Amino acid sequence: MGVCRFLVSLFLAACLWPPFAAGQIAIYPLRDVRAGQHAIGKTVFQGNKIEEFQVEILGVLENVGPRQSIILARLSGGPLAETGVMQGMSGSPVYMDGRLVGAVALGFNFSKEPIAGIRPIEEMLAVGDSGQPPAAAKVASNKAASGSEPFGSKLVDIATPVSFSGFTAGTLDQFAPQLKKLGLEPRQGVSSGGKLPSQLGPPASLRPGDMIAVELLSGDMSIGAEGTVTAVDGKKIYAFGHQFMSVGNTELPFARAEVVALLPNLSSSFKISSPLEWMGAITQDRSTSIYGELGRKADTIPVSITVKDGRRAPLAYHMQMIQDRVLSPYIVQTAVYSAMDATERTLGLASYTLRGGVEFVNGAPALKLDNTYAGDFNVPLQASSGVASPLSSILGAGFDALKIKSINLEIEASERKRFLQVDQISASPKQVHPGGTVELSVVLTGENGLEVQKNVRYLVPVGAPAGALNFTVSDGSLSNALDYQQMASEAPKSATQLVSFLNNLRPNTDAYVRVWRFDPAFQVQGQDLPDPPPSVGLILARTQAAQGVWVPRGSKIDEIQIPTGDVVVSGSKTAQVEITE
Repeated sequence: MGVCRFLVSLFLAACLWPPFAAGQIAIYPLRDVRAGQHAIGKTVFQGNKIEEFQVEILGVLENVGPRQSIILARLSGGPLAETGVMQGMSGSPVYMDGRLVGAVALGFNFSKEPIAGIRPIEEMLAVGDSGQPPAAAKVASNKAASGSEPFGSKLVDIATPVSFSGFTAGTLDQFAPQLKKLGLEPRQGVSSGGKLPSQLGPPASLRPGDMIAVELLSGDMSIGAEGTVTAVDGKKIYAFGHQFMSVGNTELPFARAEVVALLPNLSSSFKISSPLEWMGAITQDRSTSIYGELGRKADTIPVSITVKDGRRAPLAYHMQMIQDRVLSPYIVQTAVYSAMDATERTLGLASYTLRGGVEFVNGAPALKLDNTYAGDFNVPLQASSGVASPLSSILGAGFDALKIKSINLEIEASERKRFLQVDQISASPKQVHPGGTVELSVVLTGENGLEVQKNVRYLVPVGAPAGALNFTVSDGSLSNALDYQQMASEAPKSATQLVSFLNNLRPNTDAYVRVWRFDPAFQVQGQDLPDPPPSVGLILARTQAAQGVWVPRGSKIDEIQIPTGDVVVSGSKTAQVEITE
């Protein structure tokens, strides 16, 4: 009899224990959610004080995403009547009978009422377990559970506010469109008045409902994405209730934050917040939640940018940036752009010389980032793209040896516009025999009627076939583009090979004469093989056509470098001679 009572007790305990409990988190299951129920939400409206707001359940929308459901609810209380559902509320936990239902995560654009979509906590917790959202739970049927949208607008993830502190307004204007395509809302941020201390805050200080800032860049310039903590389970935290950048496995440092102010807005209201102290690292960024660990230090990259203009002491910026193959080049580009834009807006400078490089952890050769940029319009964008492009190639190649240790850049600004345009190229004679010499005259023009003439000679090889021979003079960027095409056709075999290729790209301060002809060009290990013997050409044509890499195009025979000094060259012109028997 005693054994039977014991078994009955175990059965009752199993039935009464909250389903899908993780650690000490008590869960209110999605299957028990009904229209008309009332719940309590928690978030920060001012400072770091967690306040409650009221939640009225309207129903459940099934299959709003792949195997996902959303609880539809009307929010009230505090400032919500004036602000509606705010950016920065993403992740605000919602409780029913003291148990966690889910997180405020979705909203309707331009809604007149604070109607929100609540992400079920079951879907969020699965991110920490497996990194993937779970199968949709079976839910009770009610009026809102038809899968249709009962309101006139689309239910979407609440946009994540991204604060840029220490950046120029021009930087935000330049890069905002790309960020908005990712579901992020860039805005000028506020500083906490100094750098955050390096030590991590006590894990117990972070509570469900607290604000956090996921810091992509910190220091003299900072980029932080803001949202709310949904649940804390030991050292595990769940937040946002939707994706941040949807990068999957990641390592992003995050800090506890305070709300400085609320800004009601006709389109979408938002919280203005500022980071207080480091807490840990976000390790998963999935469609239903971000997940992280308290007390874990993220692996970041030291970034140093120094700007010199010859008139005042150098301006130095020191930051820590995340290690991410997609985001890191973009972040460096925004930082370089802002550092240059700040100087340009002050002095109206027209030329910039960049010197510096990227050091790697595992001893791979350093990547050089040396070049000069000049022009009439948005030179900072050209220069920052010149830094981001090779960095993107490095990180996108997937070599473990190319994990970045540090990035150091020195920018020298000049008030002079050091710039020459390729105006013309002439070749003499127009007909030449194999073994003969072609005289090339290249004319470059600058401001105030400046004209520079460069003369070079080309010796036509003995045995060169009859036909047209072309001479194209162009700047370094156009010449490099052809090499990039070759690299894209066959991936580099090693980290050293990739770094060597990037370090050997042509600078902007010389002109280059490409000698070429219209022949089928074959590639072997990423290199041009012009005019091979017929038997070899037949084999290569069949092989490379099958691989989709053979194309009849202009094959390069030679290249002649024309030094122009510390002056940026732009443009392209072509001349032609005929090789006769």
